[in-house]
Amino acid sequence: MGAFYVAVLPQFVPPGADHFSTGLLLTGVHIVLGLVWSAVLIAFAAVLGTWLRKPQARAVLDRITGAVIAGFAVRLALSD
Repeated sequence: MGAFYVAVLPQFVPPGADHFSTGLLLTGVHIVLGLVWSAVLIAFAAVLGTWLRKPQARAVLDRITGAVIAGFAVRLALSD
């Protein structure tokens, strides 16, 4: 993660701003967004947990995943 912050975050520091405090602010925003996203995933998993364990749900998810991968393959095959 340190390499990510050193490589990516300086692009978003405005000219003339204090690099350290702005970097800490951006790092804090990244951490908060990660925590919120994780909480949303956990909440959905808790709500949909029983449905996701059913064989029918796995079949639906496998079909959706297969269709997406096939779509990417077709797009790649038809691209220049």
